[in-house]
Amino acid sequence: MLLGVRHHGPGSARAVRRALDAARPRTVLIEGPPEADELIALAADENLRPPVALLAHAVDEPGRSAFWPMAAFSPEWVAIRWALEHGVPARFIDLPAAHTLAWQAEADENPEPEGGPPGDGPGVGRRADPRVDPLATLADAAGHDDPERWWEDVVEHRGPGRRDPFAPFTAVEEAMTALRDTYGAAGGERDPVREAYMRLQLRAAQREFGDGAVAVVCGAWHVPALRRRTALTADRALLKGLPRTRTDLTWVPWTHRRLARAGGYGAGVDSPGWYAHLFASPDRPVERWLTRVAGLLREEDRIVSPAHVIEAVRLAETLAALRGRPLPGLSETTDAVRAVLCEGSDVPLALVRDRLVVGDVMGEVPATAPAVPLQRDLHRLQRRLRLKPEAAERELELDLRKETDSERSRLLHRLRLLGVRWGEPALSRGSTGTFRETWRLRWEPELSVRVAEAGVWGTTVLAAATARAEADAVTGRGLAEVTGLAERCLLAGLPDALPTVMRVLADRAALDTDVGHLAQALPALVRSLRYGDVRGTDTGALAGVAAGLAERIFVGLPPACAALDADAADEMRRHVDAVHGAVGLLEEAAGPERGTASTWRR
Repeated sequence: MLLGVRHHGPGSARAVRRALDAARPRTVLIEGPPEADELIALAADENLRPPVALLAHAVDEPGRSAFWPMAAFSPEWVAIRWALEHGVPARFIDLPAAHTLAWQAEADENPEPEGGPPGDGPGVGRRADPRVDPLATLADAAGHDDPERWWEDVVEHRGPGRRDPFAPFTAVEEAMTALRDTYGAAGGERDPVREAYMRLQLRAAQREFGDGAVAVVCGAWHVPALRRRTALTADRALLKGLPRTRTDLTWVPWTHRRLARAGGYGAGVDSPGWYAHLFASPDRPVERWLTRVAGLLREEDRIVSPAHVIEAVRLAETLAALRGRPLPGLSETTDAVRAVLCEGSDVPLALVRDRLVVGDVMGEVPATAPAVPLQRDLHRLQRRLRLKPEAAERELELDLRKETDSERSRLLHRLRLLGVRWGEPALSRGSTGTFRETWRLRWEPELSVRVAEAGVWGTTVLAAATARAEADAVTGRGLAEVTGLAERCLLAGLPDALPTVMRVLADRAALDTDVGHLAQALPALVRSLRYGDVRGTDTGALAGVAAGLAERIFVGLPPACAALDADAADEMRRHVDAVHGAVGLLEEAAGPERGTASTWRR
């Protein structure tokens, strides 16, 4: 039983469940990396909530990774859940991630020539030839100019009362067979190899469970290839000599926004929030959707009454009838929202699209999921500091005089040192004191890759950030770069890294004779000295380097300002202004033994 689906299609997901309920197979085979078979059981954990993704990364090169995302309305997720609920073994049958990632490395070293097939990424199976979009081609043949609207009409709006649960898959298979016969199945070397591996896994399952007891859930494009009878030796020959690499796999949270095509995911959908709504609300979806839209607009202080919702529903249904559609789709509801709820304005409509049509829903993964030690330490810190990763951007105001806020600040700065940019510093509102910090937080799924990649530096966030800072100090190119690193070490609270950074900083300052470089480095050093007051950091060594740096700037400034053209003079003026502002702060930090600010200015 080959169930060809559209990835992240709620209609496909409902059809898969009906087909599995009717056929009751003894095993379910799913398009995905077979190394993740051991992770399937975690889908039964109530703390594993979609959208989530299988993450595979190379052990020796964690930055090289691949994702297999699944939402609640993904057919693959529905198949996994059905198998777990009925005690039926489920397996992934796509090409192993060990080959996929090794192949990816070779492709990066030897990119395809322009016009060659880029592929859709692992686990997608959406099309083999980048010039052929199956949905667009079928929609065009049916006389539709919008593939998404055509798909809604023929699949998403099919009611659950159809007598034959297998009819949708039979029709899709016939369509895909015609497409492959017409346009060919050549999509580079990847698709034939993937399909050969899937055929081998299908044969093995048939031998184990019997011919009529196996269900396969895969991208519709692959169904004709899996149906075709091929020689066993021919399939094995295609797999011979494939490159491979050691991999680790786990579940990671995903977001609806990353499922959208705008996020760069090859098999994404334009409106994941809308599709999630269709899947969760099979009865009266239009009325429920417009009620949600009205609630969102009311939260933004727009006047929307129940009468508005009633009129919007009527308008959507009328538009669907005029356009010959079985039910109102996203285009009809959007037109109704614009005309009735938004009074013709596209400004609130953009908010509806961002918050509801796409959305910021983020999945969750249980602590029992496999993870690198650094990831586990980060999870522990997030729970202790009550910093929950969220897909929506939010501002976090920190008062560094409070211990919890101070620890949150150190965590965010340490993660930035490791390249995990969960938070971005922002201007504080209403205060210019050094005890106040403002962050903009937003968790992206790719940050899970950055955490795995940073695991080479240590098993805890503190140890990894310390090791990374020491390494960056040694490899730092210029004085200003090392000075900035010292500032970040103080912000991150890395006392064990400071001696190494300060030694490198003193060496660079002693060897650098360019007054411009020295002037560029001084303000960052002085800013760092101020952190000692509110953070309780010992900045004695830093004060000595800063004071010595200031004296060298004053001595070298007059000859450095001679014979400058207009551009150089303008740049030097900015350096002098920055140094002038820094010196006033340096006097208090350096102490009277270093001289007063007025003496330095003279």
